[in-house]
Amino acid sequence: MFEWKPISSGVRPVPSAVATPSVWAVTSVVALALVTAFNFLDGHSDPTVDLLAISVVVALVSTGARLAAAPGTALLCWLALNGFATAPIGEITWETSYDIARIACLLAAATAGTVLARLVHARAAYRRLTP
Repeated sequence: MFEWKPISSGVRPVPSAVATPSVWAVTSVVALALVTAFNFLDGHSDPTVDLLAISVVVALVSTGARLAAAPGTALLCWLALNGFATAPIGEITWETSYDIARIACLLAAATAGTVLARLVHARAAYRRLTP
């Protein structure tokens, strides 16, 4: 009979992902801080700059996340953008084509950050484990 036993050498070939609620909390706080900083620096001018900055941050934060965290991350950042970067400030509004494009951009950034980090970790683990 075969018995499965985990190899516990102490070193994991691929680092484990950060818990999804932690990723969501960090992303939400950073998104709100960025929107607040941009509103303070240049007023309520163009939310496209906010979208690009938050997309970069989402991609960076998602490097330690699971892929399942990407939709929630995109939605939380969209709420910060919609509530505080677009007029009227403090109200959640919906303009179909504009908001779907922003959600898609944030989702693509979160997915790209996660997938890219997982590929880099897997490649590094493969190089460490092969002779």
